[in-house]
Amino acid sequence: MNLLLLQPEDLGADSNHITLNDARAAHIRSVLRAATGDTLKVGLLNGLTGNATITTMDDAGVSLEFELHTPPPAKLPLTLLLALPRPKMARRIIRAATELGAREIILLNSYRVEKSYWQSPLVSDETLHSAIVEGLEQAGDTVLPSLRRATRFKPFVEDELPSLLSDKLGLLAHPYAEQGPPQSLKENCLLAIGPEGGFIPYECKKLIAAGMQSFSLGPRILKTETAVSTLIGRLFL
Repeated sequence: MNLLLLQPEDLGADSNHITLNDARAAHIRSVLRAATGDTLKVGLLNGLTGNATITTMDDAGVSLEFELHTPPPAKLPLTLLLALPRPKMARRIIRAATELGAREIILLNSYRVEKSYWQSPLVSDETLHSAIVEGLEQAGDTVLPSLRRATRFKPFVEDELPSLLSDKLGLLAHPYAEQGPPQSLKENCLLAIGPEGGFIPYECKKLIAAGMQSFSLGPRILKTETAVSTLIGRLFL
């Protein structure tokens, strides 16, 4: 945790003082091994970042006096269209995309996405929100990326995707595409990454028909968790 994320509901009448007695307090004690008088980096969810000084630590919790004054790091101009990963990996992938600065994440159904994945508690709203918060804390960010689900491939690609692409460059990562990736993108981009095994040919055709451009990183076939970080790094960082 590189930033202690404060929730709006944490703040009382005195907006510059707070007492924590939850998992964040335990983290300050056990992981950071902080003591009274130490300074921590903090941020308010969807707000500014700043510094906090520990004023007391006792059985009631950890009390902080803080000041918020600095905007969080800018998001990438990126909408990530991601075929729902295997549930065991989804949390890690969503956290990584958050750390790297994705502005929006859309989880998409695909032929190679097992129907049972959508019902798994490992991809519940609560679980993925927790992964996003962890990503923010790691990256020193405070602004939640939007996260939504598109559980029906064809209606989404035909009815929603063209309008989403009206102000974005649409890029479809596909290992068998002939074109290589663009680099150092500054414009708004929608990046589509398929499931393990990739999008099937029918899905690729529908995505391209909606306005996407396919590209490849080369002949190596990457797992989704590797592809997400590699692609975002190659395109933006």
